[in-house]
Amino acid sequence: MTEHSTPAYPVDTVNRVKRRHDRGFYDHETVHRLLDAAALAHVAYVVDGQPFCTPTLFWREGRHLYWHGSSVSRMLRNLSAGEPACLTVTHLDSLVLARSGFNHSADYRSVMAFGTARLVEDQEEKLRALTMMVDRLFPDRTATLRPSTAQEIKATAVIVMEIERASAKIRTKGIADDEEDYDLPVYAERLPVHTVLGAPEPCSRLPHGVLRPETLSPYRLGRPLEEALTEAYIAAYANEADD
Repeated sequence: MTEHSTPAYPVDTVNRVKRRHDRGFYDHETVHRLLDAAALAHVAYVVDGQPFCTPTLFWREGRHLYWHGSSVSRMLRNLSAGEPACLTVTHLDSLVLARSGFNHSADYRSVMAFGTARLVEDQEEKLRALTMMVDRLFPDRTATLRPSTAQEIKATAVIVMEIERASAKIRTKGIADDEEDYDLPVYAERLPVHTVLGAPEPCSRLPHGVLRPETLSPYRLGRPLEEALTEAYIAAYANEADD
């Protein structure tokens, strides 16, 4: 890799985008940006020959992905010894109505990340991960909370996976009909899709005088969720270098 080259994940038969390879991206910047703008991922793995795909909250630190769950979770028990896994996220940007069924589509940005998942067993690493499980979404919030009990920590398992390979696939084409179809008397359109935040709903049992902290300002009415998540991620890891 030269001084001016862009850091990227290695490309092989596992992560190469095979169909519409022009939509594939492997550089760290694109992959990480899409991961950091998401909170919910799906983790695929195999247990005794049976495939499973589990939705979970996750977060990224450098080239490592973390997620958590109950200590008795089948997914976490299976991955704890070090098992191959694939974590995916998708941002749906539009639905595309074309002049033929074949050309109906969607605009999207997605990531598939591959690696070997393992249980976080070091207590210090686990406690830090449990802190970032909250602070990645809501920077500095853990310091204001009731400390977790020993039983709560024991009941929660954390999985980490180094990203060994990854690919992003992005479609931004909108309506793309066959040239001869554009004159057909068929209506076509692109339907933009946005996930935006609603108005905060404070707990009805808040003690008098407890106000919404300024640190939650990224999460405000009408703001795109991915913008809030990205801002929170940057704030949470402001003092840590990224590759």
